[in-house]
Amino acid sequence: MKVPERISELRKQLEYHNRKYYDEDSPEISDYEYDNMLRELEMLESEHPQWIVPESPTQHVGGTVKHGFGSKISHDVPMLSLEDKFTREELIDFVYKIKRELDEPRFVVEPKIDGLSVALRYQGGQFALGITRGDGINFGEDVTSNLRMIKSIPLKLAEEIPYLEVRGEVYMDNEVFEAVNARQEEEGRKLFANPRNCAAGTLRQLNPQVVAERKLSIIIFNLQAVQGKEFESHAQTLDYLSEQGFKVSKYAVCKTEEEIWNAICAIDDNRGSFSYALDGAVVKVDSLAHRLKLGTTSKVPRWAIAYKYPPEEKQTQVLDIEINVGRTGRLTPLAILNPVRLAGTTVSRASLHNQDQIDRLDIRIGDTVIIRKAAEIIPQIMSVVKEKRPVGTTPFQIPDRCPVCGSSAVRETVDENEGAAIRCTNSNCPAQLARLIVHFASRQAMDIEGLGPAVVETLLSKGYLKDLSDIYYLQSRRDDLIRDAITGRPNAKKSDTSKSTDKLLAAIEGSKDNDIDRLINGLGISNVGKFTGNLLKNSFPDMFSIANASFEELIGLDGFGEISSKAVEDYFAQPQTKYILERLQKAGVNMQSKNVNRSISGIFRGATFVLTGTLPSMTRDEAAELIEKHGGRVSGSVSKKTTYLLAGEEAGSKLTKAQGLGIKIISEDDLVRMLQ
Repeated sequence: MKVPERISELRKQLEYHNRKYYDEDSPEISDYEYDNMLRELEMLESEHPQWIVPESPTQHVGGTVKHGFGSKISHDVPMLSLEDKFTREELIDFVYKIKRELDEPRFVVEPKIDGLSVALRYQGGQFALGITRGDGINFGEDVTSNLRMIKSIPLKLAEEIPYLEVRGEVYMDNEVFEAVNARQEEEGRKLFANPRNCAAGTLRQLNPQVVAERKLSIIIFNLQAVQGKEFESHAQTLDYLSEQGFKVSKYAVCKTEEEIWNAICAIDDNRGSFSYALDGAVVKVDSLAHRLKLGTTSKVPRWAIAYKYPPEEKQTQVLDIEINVGRTGRLTPLAILNPVRLAGTTVSRASLHNQDQIDRLDIRIGDTVIIRKAAEIIPQIMSVVKEKRPVGTTPFQIPDRCPVCGSSAVRETVDENEGAAIRCTNSNCPAQLARLIVHFASRQAMDIEGLGPAVVETLLSKGYLKDLSDIYYLQSRRDDLIRDAITGRPNAKKSDTSKSTDKLLAAIEGSKDNDIDRLINGLGISNVGKFTGNLLKNSFPDMFSIANASFEELIGLDGFGEISSKAVEDYFAQPQTKYILERLQKAGVNMQSKNVNRSISGIFRGATFVLTGTLPSMTRDEAAELIEKHGGRVSGSVSKKTTYLLAGEEAGSKLTKAQGLGIKIISEDDLVRMLQ
C-alpha cells in the first residue's frame, strides 16, 4: 500500500476508534492497539510533513461534545491529552530533552488512572461547576449535578479561596463495578464491559440518583487555575489540594532517569493492589515555572508524558471446561479458571468459542494458560504453558449431544473466519428456552412489557411455560398467576399483584397484532434478526409461506446468503416449529404480512439504505417505513452492498465507515427530493 493511502486509512481507523472510546464509551480495541496505530501515523507524517492536515488525529484531542446531554461550557484551561511512550529508551529521550532546556529539573511520577477526565471549578470555596473533557480545547459538557453525587468531591473547600479549577479522573472501584454488573445481570440488562465504560456511562446519566447509587469516585491530578494562592511546584499543589479535602494522586518526586524508571516499575509491579484500573504512569515536570517555559503543542503539553504499560497478562489454571447452551442452541465451551485479578476485574472464566479454537491452542483441563483481555475487556486465553501440563491430560472434545436435553448437536459453519459452531437441534431445550422467551418478549421482537428474565424464570420453574406458544395461553390461568404472585414485588398486596398480572396479560394480548417481522425475529432463528425478518415480511404473504419456502427461493432474495437461507430452511423443517406456529395461530397471533407487495412505487427497488443519527422531522422507524413503501430495503449495518447512508445529527461510527467505503451520504431532505 502506498504511503498516502496508508495515512488515509490510519486516519479513518483512528477517528472511528476515537469516537467509540470518547463519545460512545464502547472501545473495540485495546489502548495498546490504538497507540500502535497512532504511532505509525505519527511516524509517517513526520517522514512526509507535506501530508499533515489539521484534521489528522495526531493534531487534535480525541473527543467531541455530545449534543443533547449537558450544556456546552467553554474551557478556561485546555484539557490536553499526553504524548505516549512505550519503552525505557523513549522515556530517557524525553528526560534528556527536558534537561537540555532546564537546569536541574525535578519530575513527578503518578499512576495513570483509566477513567473519565473532568474539570471542577470552585467559587469562594464552593463547588460551582463540573465539566467533561469534550473536545479538550474549546468545550466540554456540564455534568455538575451528577458530580455533586460523588462523595469524594468536596462541595466546600477547607479554605474559602476566591477561585480554583482542578482536573481529575472519575473512576469506579473494581468491587463497585462487579456489584453493578451483578445487579445488571440480575435485572436482565446489558453488562458493562469494564470499570471505565461503566463510569463514563454513569456520569452521562440524566438521573443524578443513578450516579449516587453506583458510587463513583474521583482522584485529582492537576491544579488548572487558581486565584488568591501561589505555588512553585506540582507536588506542592497536590499537597494543598489534599488539605482542601480532595483525594489526590499518589506521587514520587524524582531527579534522575533511574529514579523515574524505578517509580514507573514500582507502579506496574503493584497494579494488582490498586482498587481501580490503571493503564500506565504519568511523568511530569514538577516546577510550575519550568512548565510555563516548556509550553504546549496544539495537542499535548511538552512537560509531561504518559508511559503506557503493555496489556496485562497473567498465568492461571484451567480447572474445568463447561459447555453453555445459548439462546440459538449454540454449544459454547467455557474455560473455568482459577480466579485471577486482570486489568481491574476478577477473571474466573473465558470463552473458548468453538472446537477449532480448542484444537488450535490444544487446551486441556488442568493446563496452565496465559490470559489477557482482548480490547482490555474480554478475557482471552492466549496460549498454553506446555511445560506445566500435568501428566495424563487428554484433548477436549465438545460432545455431539446437548449436555442439557440430550438432543443431537450438529456442526455447522457460521463464518469462515470464526470456524464452525455446534448447535443443539431441540428448540425447546430448557437451556435455550429462558433466553429465547426473554428475546421473544424484547422490544426488538414482540415487545411484551413485563415479560423480563425474572418473570420468565418463575413461569418456567412453576410449569406455566413449556414453549413460546404457551405465552398466549396464560390468560386462561390468570387466577393461578395472581395466586402464585408471578408478577410484581415479593410480599406485594394481592391488589397490586392483580394489577401487574393484568398489565402483563394486556401486553401479551396487544402483541398479537404485531407484523410478522417481529414474530420472525422473536423466534430466535440462527443468523436471522430484525432486518432479515423485515426482508422476509416484504417477500412473503404469511408465516406459512416462509415455512414452506425452499432454499432456492430464500437465497434468491436480495440480502439473503447461504448461511441465513439454510438456517431458515432448517428451522421451519423441525416438527416442533410447525407445532408452535399452529398454536400461535390458534391463539390469535397475526400470521399475515402487513407489507408484502404493497410498495407505493418502485423508486428505491434494488437500493439498500442504512439509517443513522437523529433526523430533523421523522423518526428512523418512520423513515425506514417510507423507504420500504417505495421498494427499498433497510439494513442495520454498513457494508459494500449499502447504496445510501441516511444520516442525521450525531451520525456516529456508521457515517465514518460509509465514508471509508465511498457510500453516498444523504440527508432527510435528499430522501424527500428523491421521492418527488
